Amino acid sequence: MEILRVEHLSKIYGKGDNQVKALNDVSFSINKGDFVAIIGPSGSGKSTLLHILGGIDKPTSGKVYMDNTDVYQQDEEKLAIFRRRQVGLIYQFYNLIPVLNVVENMTLPMLMDGQKVNKQRLGELLTTLKLEGREKHLPNQLSGGQQQRVSIGRALMNAPAVVLADEPTGNLDSKNSQEIVDLLKLSNKKYGQTLIVITHDENIALQADRIIAIEDGMIFRDEVLKK
Repeated sequence: MEILRVEHLSKIYGKGDNQVKALNDVSFSINKGDFVAIIGPSGSGKSTLLHILGGIDKPTSGKVYMDNTDVYQQDEEKLAIFRRRQVGLIYQFYNLIPVLNVVENMTLPMLMDGQKVNKQRLGELLTTLKLEGREKHLPNQLSGGQQQRVSIGRALMNAPAVVLADEPTGNLDSKNSQEIVDLLKLSNKKYGQTLIVITHDENIALQADRIIAIEDGMIFRDEVLKK
């Protein structure tokens, strides 16, 4: 069943001689529960694509449909709700709030959305992410791998339809990198969440169900690895 559809997506930055076409007529669809890796060299447009899928950066032209909703036909308030409830974002640099502890960082999106924290889900995530016993730790009391686990927990806390990860292992060594990928794959299978990961790491990309390769703002390869 289709969860995400992109139609003729383009993104242009700047004007005149300074104009840069970050995305150029990109179209594809992704089914619910798929694990998709998006690869490409630096400057290829893959991060721009991820930000547009997540409702952060508006396209110059084209459409994004999430669960049959036209994302960019919504007003700003509905778009903000979409970002909080439908999308879980994981970044390379964790983006944790330094003065908040593990649990506070993980539950912040729900509290900002005026929702009651699901204690059962929180406990399950803390166990799955191996963060038990560190609930009260601040980010500076955690290793890089642990901080990235907290950011994954924050992204999964709202049970979003789609999890978007932008180079989630870029700051980690190979052991921690594989642990993070294993956790993302577990959430993909356990919770049935659609997972889209941007990565430079070929080993990570090859663990996905499908690879979309982008170059110069266009898709030049779309390969299904597992069915």
